[in-house]
Amino acid sequence: MGNKAPIRLIVNGDDFGMSHANNRAIIRAHREGILTSASLMVNENAADHAVRMARENPKLGVGLHITLVCGKSSLKPSETIGLVDQRFEFDRSPTLTGLRYYFSRQVHSSLRQEVDAQFREFRLTKLPMDHVNGHLNFHLHPTIFRMLKRHASDWGIRAMRLTRDPLGLNLKLSFGRYFYRLSHAFIFAWLSRQAGPSLVRRRIRHADHVFGLLQNGRITEEYLVRLLERIGPGNYELYAHPDEDKHAHETEALCSPRVKEMVRQRGIELIRYSDLRAP
Repeated sequence: MGNKAPIRLIVNGDDFGMSHANNRAIIRAHREGILTSASLMVNENAADHAVRMARENPKLGVGLHITLVCGKSSLKPSETIGLVDQRFEFDRSPTLTGLRYYFSRQVHSSLRQEVDAQFREFRLTKLPMDHVNGHLNFHLHPTIFRMLKRHASDWGIRAMRLTRDPLGLNLKLSFGRYFYRLSHAFIFAWLSRQAGPSLVRRRIRHADHVFGLLQNGRITEEYLVRLLERIGPGNYELYAHPDEDKHAHETEALCSPRVKEMVRQRGIELIRYSDLRAP
C-alpha cells in the first residue's frame, strides 16, 4: 500500500512591518504556534524592526506584501503622480482605488515604477523572497497582475498567493457577514481563474486553496480546529493578521494548544511557499 498523500499547510502573517505590535505577534505565532511565513510591507513604520526580527528567526519565510492601497509608497509623490498624497500615503478606499487603477491609464506607468521600487526595497533587506502577495490582495487586480506576470523573471517572483477561498467550506465553518463573504468569494474566484494559468505557465508556485479571505479578522481557535479537521490532502495557505491589539484573538488562535494538537493528530506538514514544488 502506498504512502498516504500529505496535507501541507502554509500559515502566513500579513502586514509584517505595519507596527511593532504586528511584528511581535507574528514572531510569537512563529515561535510558539503554527505560523510559518510572513508578508513584509517594506514602507511601513516598523519595517526595519520586522527585518531585524526575521533575521533572528531564519526559519520564517518572508515575502513581499505589495502595498498600493491603505499604506505608504516607496517613491515620492512627484514620482508617482496620481497615486499618493504628500504624506506618501495611498488612498484608503479599496473600491475607488481599484476602479481608478483599472480605468485610468495615466497611472499605469507610475504603478509599475512603484511596484518595481518595492521589489528593490525588499532586495535591500537581503532576506530570501519566499513569496509575493498584495495588501488587500491587490496583487490580483488585473492591472497589477499584468505587471507582475510581465516582470516575474526580473522581479524574482517564484511563488504567489492565488486567493481562492472555498465558499462552500467557509459557510459550514462560520456565520454572518454574508454579503462580504459572498461578494469576495465571487470576485476572487474570478480573479484567480484568470491568473491561475499564467502562474502555471511561468512555473510560479501557489497553493491549491487559500483560507483567510472570507474569515478576514475572524480567525479563532474554534474556526481553525474545525478547518483543520476537514481539509484533505493538498497544499494550502491560511493567512491571518496577528497583532497584540485588534486581532489579538488571531494571535491566540495560532498559538492555541488545541490547534497545535490538531495539526499533530492529522499529520499536517507546516511549510513555507519555498517548500512547494513549481507547477
